[in-house]
Amino acid sequence: MTDRPNSRLCIFLKEGAEDAASFYAATLPETSVDFVQPIGQNMSMVLWTCMGTRYMLMDGNETFAPKHDHSISVATLDQAETDRLWEALSEGGSEGRCGWLCDRFGVHWQIVPTAMTHMLSDPDRDAAGRAQAAMMGMTKIDIAAMRAAFDGVSA
Repeated sequence: MTDRPNSRLCIFLKEGAEDAASFYAATLPETSVDFVQPIGQNMSMVLWTCMGTRYMLMDGNETFAPKHDHSISVATLDQAETDRLWEALSEGGSEGRCGWLCDRFGVHWQIVPTAMTHMLSDPDRDAAGRAQAAMMGMTKIDIAAMRAAFDGVSA
């Protein structure tokens, strides 16, 4: 009996797959570069694991650059971790709304505090709606501001 191969998401970058994977491994918890394979002049395939999920990065060209409709979502434990990852990943990239950003390699991320997920899925739909309305005006998620909105506290 042989083991079934696992699936993984493959992300094409314009360039810099090895640099990107090394940056992610240094920035995100429980993240590693597992294998680098040169596949041509200035091209490589990089297998890496991000917080338990396996990915493949490949150098490509503009045609294969990442798009906003695909992103890596990272759950954060608190505001300090949210802030640290937001600052590191958005440096040289661009910030979006509601916890979305694009890093300097062109990869799109969602930095999602677990507190936000709990508030938005709370059975009190009025409180969840207030938290969601607050989130819609944010770039990086501010847990305290969402919590105040959730609790119905005016700013």
